[in-house]
Amino acid sequence: MHENALRELEELMDQILARRSDNVPPIPTSTFRMPSRVTLNDAKRQAWFADLANPDVPLAKLGKNVPHGAKGHDLLDLLHSNRVAIPRAVWFLRVFGSNETAGLRNKPTYIPTQYSIDWANVVTGYLKKQLAEISLPSQPRPGLNIKQTFKGILADPESREKWISRFAYSLNLLRAFYSEGLVDNRTFLSWLVQQMATCNLAQLGFITRLADEYLDGMLVNRALTHSFAEACLIKIKELHASTGKEYLGDVEMTLRSLICRMFLALPDAFVSPRTWQSHANTLEDILFGSVDSEQPNGSAQTTKALREIIESHFSDIRRRNEAMLLQHLPTRVLGSLSSALSDIKLLNSLSGKTDMTTVAFFDDSTESFPRKLDTLLTWSVTPLQYGDHRSYAAASLLRLWRDRMEERAVRRDAPSPDEPIQDHLFDWLDTSDVAADPGNILSVSLLFGKLVKSGLFSYLEYVQRLIARGETGLSVNEEKSSRHQQFLRWIPLHSSHSSLISQRKVVLYGVRARDTPEDLIEREIRRELRALLPEVFGGDPLPIGSLKSTFWAECTNLMSAARFEQVKVMKQWLMPILRKYIASEQSDLPETNTHVLQTYTLATIAFARTKSYGCLLDLTLALLEHTSSNDLLVAVIQALRQHMEVWACMDTMRTIAAALFTTHQAWRSRGLHNRTLMTFLLEVDNERYLDVTARQQVDADLSAYVHALYPMTQHAEAVPQLLPEILLLATDSNPEAPSILANNLWYKYMSVPDWAWKVWDNTVASLRQIPVMIPDVEGRRECALRYAAFLSYIDQHLPHGFDNHILEWFKGSGKNEMAALTDDAWDVASVVLLELCIRGALTVTTILEGLIYPVWNLAANTSSPEHGSSLQVLLASVNNLFDHLLLRDECGMGVPPMNIFDAQGLQTRRRDVFREPHFAPLIGIYPILVLMEHNKNLPDQLRHAALSLRQTMRRVSVFRQGVYRDLDTVRLAFERVLESKSVAEELRDPLIKALRHLLSASGDTSDATDWQAMTTLLSPWNLAATAVSIRLTLKHFSESLSRESTRAAASVTLDKLTVMVFRNCKTPEEADFVAEMVTNVCKAIAAKFLNAGFRRMIEILSDQASQNQPEGITSYMTNGGELLRLLARIVEPFRQDLPLPELDPAVQDEFFSALCTKFVQVMDALAAATDEDASGVDGVHPASHSAIFLARLLQFYLSFPGAWSPQSKAKSEQLCAILTQLILFHGTGSGIDQLAFPLLLDTLYYVLDENPVDPKATNMDLFRNYPEFNLADLPRDMPQPYRAQLRTLLPYVAPNQAVADLAYASRDPISGALVVNMPVQNRPWEWTEFLGEYSPQEVKGDERAADERLTLKNATSLSLELFATRLTTEHVMSAGTHTHEPLVQESVHTFQDGLDSDTVFARDWRETRVVLGESDGAPGRGRGEHDDDAQAGPSTERRTSSRKDSPALSVRTGMQYSGPSSATSLRQSPAHKLSKLSVSTGSEIIDVDSLQTPVAGSSGKRKAAPDDDDEVEIVEGPLPLSRTAKKPKPRATAKPRTKKR
Repeated sequence: MHENALRELEELMDQILARRSDNVPPIPTSTFRMPSRVTLNDAKRQAWFADLANPDVPLAKLGKNVPHGAKGHDLLDLLHSNRVAIPRAVWFLRVFGSNETAGLRNKPTYIPTQYSIDWANVVTGYLKKQLAEISLPSQPRPGLNIKQTFKGILADPESREKWISRFAYSLNLLRAFYSEGLVDNRTFLSWLVQQMATCNLAQLGFITRLADEYLDGMLVNRALTHSFAEACLIKIKELHASTGKEYLGDVEMTLRSLICRMFLALPDAFVSPRTWQSHANTLEDILFGSVDSEQPNGSAQTTKALREIIESHFSDIRRRNEAMLLQHLPTRVLGSLSSALSDIKLLNSLSGKTDMTTVAFFDDSTESFPRKLDTLLTWSVTPLQYGDHRSYAAASLLRLWRDRMEERAVRRDAPSPDEPIQDHLFDWLDTSDVAADPGNILSVSLLFGKLVKSGLFSYLEYVQRLIARGETGLSVNEEKSSRHQQFLRWIPLHSSHSSLISQRKVVLYGVRARDTPEDLIEREIRRELRALLPEVFGGDPLPIGSLKSTFWAECTNLMSAARFEQVKVMKQWLMPILRKYIASEQSDLPETNTHVLQTYTLATIAFARTKSYGCLLDLTLALLEHTSSNDLLVAVIQALRQHMEVWACMDTMRTIAAALFTTHQAWRSRGLHNRTLMTFLLEVDNERYLDVTARQQVDADLSAYVHALYPMTQHAEAVPQLLPEILLLATDSNPEAPSILANNLWYKYMSVPDWAWKVWDNTVASLRQIPVMIPDVEGRRECALRYAAFLSYIDQHLPHGFDNHILEWFKGSGKNEMAALTDDAWDVASVVLLELCIRGALTVTTILEGLIYPVWNLAANTSSPEHGSSLQVLLASVNNLFDHLLLRDECGMGVPPMNIFDAQGLQTRRRDVFREPHFAPLIGIYPILVLMEHNKNLPDQLRHAALSLRQTMRRVSVFRQGVYRDLDTVRLAFERVLESKSVAEELRDPLIKALRHLLSASGDTSDATDWQAMTTLLSPWNLAATAVSIRLTLKHFSESLSRESTRAAASVTLDKLTVMVFRNCKTPEEADFVAEMVTNVCKAIAAKFLNAGFRRMIEILSDQASQNQPEGITSYMTNGGELLRLLARIVEPFRQDLPLPELDPAVQDEFFSALCTKFVQVMDALAAATDEDASGVDGVHPASHSAIFLARLLQFYLSFPGAWSPQSKAKSEQLCAILTQLILFHGTGSGIDQLAFPLLLDTLYYVLDENPVDPKATNMDLFRNYPEFNLADLPRDMPQPYRAQLRTLLPYVAPNQAVADLAYASRDPISGALVVNMPVQNRPWEWTEFLGEYSPQEVKGDERAADERLTLKNATSLSLELFATRLTTEHVMSAGTHTHEPLVQESVHTFQDGLDSDTVFARDWRETRVVLGESDGAPGRGRGEHDDDAQAGPSTERRTSSRKDSPALSVRTGMQYSGPSSATSLRQSPAHKLSKLSVSTGSEIIDVDSLQTPVAGSSGKRKAAPDDDDEVEIVEGPLPLSRTAKKPKPRATAKPRTKKR
């Protein structure tokens, strides 16, 4: 072989192929002509439509022209009535539409898809007309007895069949229209959304089926998806409320499925605060119920993953919606005022049941310690707080914290906390204004005396530090004294160290001072104490009758002395003497016990008055250790019970409990059981201090005592209604008579449950007879004391006491019994009740709640003067009884208390009234006294008495302590009265004034609407009380606004208050205070505050002065932010009770205008910004922070009703455009912001969703104000998640698949590169099926001449030039040629130059097998090959290029409606597959889809989608190749080869 043979052969083949390419004829000019319209008569038109409906008549015969006539709905009815097949009907309607638009195509404004919009309106109107025929019966009108009948179109079988047939035909047409773009998808989907919102339940089933099929088209666009999701949620609620919901189960399931699909595909569609507020619970039930109830196909892992996805999306949607509603705002770090208020509330909650070791006042933070310590110290000494326990509480809390910190310091080898504590305490003394107040010196000395005693404050270091810093004015001899002089003078020293005493003396009085004024005062105090307690110093005790309960007032030196002298005398001098005296008086003689009791009582009163509670406790425990008589034990228990708060704050309850248990054990060892001791021991223990064994023993002893008094097994006779022996007691002067009678009655009736109740009832009846039996007052009172003694013995015989029996009697028959008492009988009854309280047989609270409170309520509601006069005796008596029980301290006035011992007992009993749970009824009666005071139906003296009782009660220290301990109870008590409809309007002002008087330390009743007066109370000590007062004032305004007579005045006052509040409220603490006081007001009051707040916000946004400053773009944010937080807190209670309070329309318009103006300024600032303009810690431009704040402000505003006024609607388009620009700015480049972008995007969602749209409008524009720009215009550096979110905002639906990713392209003549130009626009009304040339005969086979086979026709609606088509002189051999002659077929494939339409697998099968003769099994092999080729039939038909006329429609149309072979899912919308419809040719020789390289420089269309691995590339010769194709080598044979891409 010649060595250059291969090269020469290659050159020869190149020349052959080049010459062959040059001789290829060009593509002929397009000869396509759309069938024209002709006017036919009725007969011919009917015949034409009959032919159209006949599948045997090819469309080529009908395709020359179409009849002109019916349009719109009539045309669709005509097609249905003639039963025209869907593919043929679609062809006809396409031709019809093409003729309709023929005259518009040459106009510059021609839009190819405009007719699709018009046709979509026709089709949707046609469907709507059919759906409208489905109606529901109207609801019967109440009161109208009209018999009505209802017959629906679906009720009759014949009409139902007709309707279903037409509707199904319409849906089939719609399916073809939708997939081919003949109806505008956006228009149709918008109509579908509108139908879901407006349909009735009968139509809902059809709409849901329709939506289920076309949902995928919505999911690419948020405007459609959001509106449709909201409509579905509304329909589900409507369905649940319907009476026929059991018949709509499938419809509900479909709706739930639609919602789940929307939620998973486009979660942002559910970012809508209004939708969230209305349907959050329904949505949660649907989403999680669908996962829990249904068992999806797949593993449990798949189900778990799906649930996690739903949970993630749902939590994100919840967070975003609640953020736009300004719910769950970030907790503000407590400021000084707010933190102090919280601390004070905790301190005021301390009570006798508090365990100080559990009080978490100090935390472990060293930063907050100075502030909390200052609050604690100030609380313990300020006169604005109440209670002797405060200084002890402060010392205990500080000591417990010191111990905890010291233990931690030891573990960590850190410095001890003692030195910092000393420094902070010194600084407080040195700087505190409260400490420097001379009126607080006693409280300061009490506090620091306790701190010195506890080792928390070193007096020596204090003195040394003052000396070291050269403090002047410490000596009393200096003219100008230092504040520390009084502290040195008053702070007590509990232990006498000579060096410290000498140093103190030198500092205060000088080196040469011998006798000091303190020495003189101490001698005078000792003299007063010797006179008060002569028996302690060897003298005779004072007569009991001469002792008054206010004896301490005569000890002037003791009461006025400095705390230093008091402690030095009382603790260091008197206490050792008292201990020695008590220890020496160990005798069971009654006289000795009386002397000890007198000494103890006087000493405890003196200790309490001088606030020497440490001495009081020491003395009490010492006496408790040696007590042996019941009187002494009762006195000790009374002293302990009276000061329970002090003992708890001293943290000595464990010591007291141990001492009481020891005493109980001692008495138990003597065979004695004291119910009072055991009950009090369990009360003190409170299941905390005693060990389990000891507590069980006390419980067992108490149970045994109860059982002994009330034996259940003993049978006794019934108690008679009348017990005459009780009346006889009035004339029995025997001192033992009460005890004997009580013993007898108990012995006879002990096992009868109600015997005590009948004894009391008979006693009251006897008391009514005493004024008749005994004329003189003294005799009657003496007799009353006898009855009181008798009842106290009865109490001792009862297992649980007498108290509950009397309370039941008061609430039952006792009401009438007590009301019937005369004035004299009341005097007797009062003595009995008071004495029973003193003896402990009856509690004060029982008398108050069972007798006094009901009478006061009756008097307050007195409606006539006659009724008021009838209550005069009863009311005056209970007023006097209340005065003696709670307000008076005197004794020996003829009524109990008769002596100082009784007075001390009554003091103890009354303290329970001011403790929980009895304080709530007491404060609840306080406004009732106000009503009595202003009830004109009562006599004047009774009204004045009510005023006097109320004012006196307010001055009681323990009462005020209870008020400040539980201010919420005070508020509720007054609210209950103010909200009562029985309270007259004119009584509301006195009630509010009484409340302000109660809460004011000075009794001030200034107007609570005066901000200046209010700011004077904005201290931690008055803030809570002020808030209660103002809150009730606002409640009063709420009532006034609801009444026509008072509405105008209340509105003016409220406007004044709200304006002053928002103008003066600048600090966060003040904002929180205002928010707190406006909480839980009515909508009318809230609307007043909101309007004032928005007016203030308008002023802030429009402030020109701040805008001229360098930081003007953000200067308004500080005040505006606090104001926004305040307004959000006001609105928060109404979020669950929609709608929100209404705003003034003028305020809304002005605010929206100011907000839009501010948005424009921010956008301008960002547009002009450079990279150097970013400042701040986060490196973000200040204008971005401003944009975020304005977006939050807009979110808050949009939640109010009436937000979209005509003026704001006009500005909405501008606002949406600005928000879009801000979103784009913060989503790309240097301005990208992960906080601003999602927040601004959610704000845009909110604005678009809230923009009002009439759901019943004919043309509902769901895309109003949505941004309009091409997705390609987005910056390339924008993150893909941001791009995807913005894509859903664009008002476009998915493009038709026929033109998806298809664009016009050309090849650069110089470089040969492919240049993509504009995308291809769908022209569904111009691109129609090629029908071919009609010929009666069918041409079989492919035996035409070679020149005839190569003839190409350009007769389709899409010209071949658009695809850069060219002839290759090759033809496609049909797979069906010579199928029955394998040898001939093999020869044809071998020797004929052309392309094979076989599949790759069929060709491989054919070429790799040897065809055998008949004898070698050729028939079988031939059949096998024939079967393989036949299986490739569909592909062959798709690729063949027969010239015969087509009696059918396009391949795409035929495939779309091929019946059962279609596997289209109802879950998907009809797909737009690019079919042969748009590229069909008259002579399909060229495989256009496989053609990769058009002629250079020619223009055509290019598919931009990625290559499919299943496509086959045809190698055609030495043509210019694209970048993705390899240059094939020419082959010697003309037989083509294929390869996979």
